[in-house]
Amino acid sequence: MRIERIEWDGADPSALAARLRESAPGLEDVSQAVAGVIARVREGGDAAVRELAEQFGEATPDGPRVPADAVAAAPGLLEPELREALRVAAANIEAVARAELVELERPTAIELEQGQRVELNSAPVAAAGVYAPGGRASYPSSVLMAAIPARVAGVGRVIVATPPGGGGRPSAPVLAACALAGVDEVYSVGGAQAIAALAYGTDTIAPVDVIAGPGNRYVTEAKRQVAGRVGIDGLAGPSELMVLADGSATAEWLALDLCAQGEHGDDSQVAAVSTDPALLDRLEELVEQIAAERPSIADAPFALVTAPGIELALALADAYAPEHLELAFAGADEATARARVAGCVFVGSGGATAFGDYVAGSNHVLPTGGAARWGSPLGPGAFMRRGSVVSIRSAAAAQLAPHVAALAAAEGFPVHGESASVRGRR
Repeated sequence: MRIERIEWDGADPSALAARLRESAPGLEDVSQAVAGVIARVREGGDAAVRELAEQFGEATPDGPRVPADAVAAAPGLLEPELREALRVAAANIEAVARAELVELERPTAIELEQGQRVELNSAPVAAAGVYAPGGRASYPSSVLMAAIPARVAGVGRVIVATPPGGGGRPSAPVLAACALAGVDEVYSVGGAQAIAALAYGTDTIAPVDVIAGPGNRYVTEAKRQVAGRVGIDGLAGPSELMVLADGSATAEWLALDLCAQGEHGDDSQVAAVSTDPALLDRLEELVEQIAAERPSIADAPFALVTAPGIELALALADAYAPEHLELAFAGADEATARARVAGCVFVGSGGATAFGDYVAGSNHVLPTGGAARWGSPLGPGAFMRRGSVVSIRSAAAAQLAPHVAALAAAEGFPVHGESASVRGRR
């Protein structure tokens, strides 16, 4: 891992946060290529998807849809330990998603002063597409994280698009996750062409209303370009972890946490912030040792920041707004964690990000690139649309119409005023 030591004086946390983000690649590098892929799929449909797969060296099955019986049989192909791990993860993800759904499903109605009634409600979208990264590796956990909240939300049609493996089909673990998550359709299509197919449809793949799930820069940029045609859950960039720690933390555990995020690729962003230089020295030593011994760890940038105090370290974390944040210092508690600006906060000595990546029940599709300042973890809400129902009785119309007329006149829309006033005179 590429290690940088930073001695921070506590001034301007936002400036240091921006410096830490400089290593992240931009989507603009792939924008033109992605636009070309989307245009080809819009025009050529299934044939274009197949041609692009061949062009990119991917397997090209006879048809993109994976037979339903192959999906249903996939759990039986797994080793018992993996099958049980998927079952536990699915159960926990569903439990958390259902807890969120309770709040979303609760209709709210309010009677206002003039007598009108406004009701707020929510309903699931008709169809959702989930993108699960694949190819050389497979990510069944991403299937569970995106497909289960969609199903819990009540989406009528949940489909998964994922790159085919060597045999032209997704891996057995990915198909098993699709079966456990109750996915309706699975397609062996990857990359930006998969996002285009989900957004615009082909002869085989009917278009969806929302696309969710992580992917590489090409997938993310494709989601950005089709947003508006469909809804998207967000723009997931490289994985991020920031650890705030003091001398009470166990350096060996934190080093493994930091290196684990380095497994996501050389564009992952990893940082440790501490008031204890000795802890940072030890983390530097351990991370170098672990990375040298584990070939799965990429050459990701790793910043070690000395902070003047825990409060300033927390201010830096809030300015950085990381995807994952671990609080490993004396006195860290859930109240401290709730006040943070981050996609997911892990608190206490047991709070390894790896638990959240797989089985804790929290979602691992999280806002990155500082989007935690406004974004949220993926959940049922991403697959639901909010609506309003307005009832205006005659008495309310009479009271409100003059206000509509005044505002409409100020904005140059006199007919708006007439539309309201005619009802106010009933």
